[in-house]
Amino acid sequence: MENILVCDDDKEIVDAIEIYLSQDGYHIIKAYDGEQAVEILKKENIHLLIIDIMMPKLDGIRAILKIREYSSIPIIILSAKSEDTDKILGLNIGADDYITKPFNPLELAARVKSNLRRYTSLGSIGADGKSVYRVGGLVINDETKQVTVDDEPVKLTPIEYNILLLLMKNQGRVFSIDQIYESIWNENAIGADNTVAVHIRHIREKIEINPREPRYLKVVWGVGYKIEKQ
Repeated sequence: MENILVCDDDKEIVDAIEIYLSQDGYHIIKAYDGEQAVEILKKENIHLLIIDIMMPKLDGIRAILKIREYSSIPIIILSAKSEDTDKILGLNIGADDYITKPFNPLELAARVKSNLRRYTSLGSIGADGKSVYRVGGLVINDETKQVTVDDEPVKLTPIEYNILLLLMKNQGRVFSIDQIYESIWNENAIGADNTVAVHIRHIREKIEINPREPRYLKVVWGVGYKIEKQ
């Protein structure tokens, strides 16, 4: 059974989410501010976090920044803020997904399932039977979920990992933003440009010596992205 931490200062929302997700067999752990969420994550085995932005003591943004210092679990932001700038900020600081209030319980359940599936499938061996993909000094071991650059470990979020794995499995092939989004999020790529671009930038910052002059993750202007085949 997966443990899901739900953090929101509105107890009615937390209770409602517990009702919705418990029906799918998840165990819900509750927190009502960012400080509680950070402390719980240090002590409990949490598989996914749903967190609000506007909260007392420690807001969601600062909480996510702290959590990303030691954890790569999927994080879904649930917020009344619906502006694109807020969504981009959430993705920039390490969230994997963003849902606006009021939310559709079925959509929330689907997003939870999708993010957990990506997270728990990181270690599965690909359909081609391979588990290790290498380009120069960049290596993904899809059996151990390890990414290294020049033998140094790189810590990626589940979304970042799956984007990089998709490109590594198809070295030299250019994927459009829509193709990346639909492959990773398993939904229609409506307004996907900013979301994919943010994650691509994060990957570059982690695997490239100079992200502005990438060695591995290349952009093909007007077309998409690819991992340069070597």
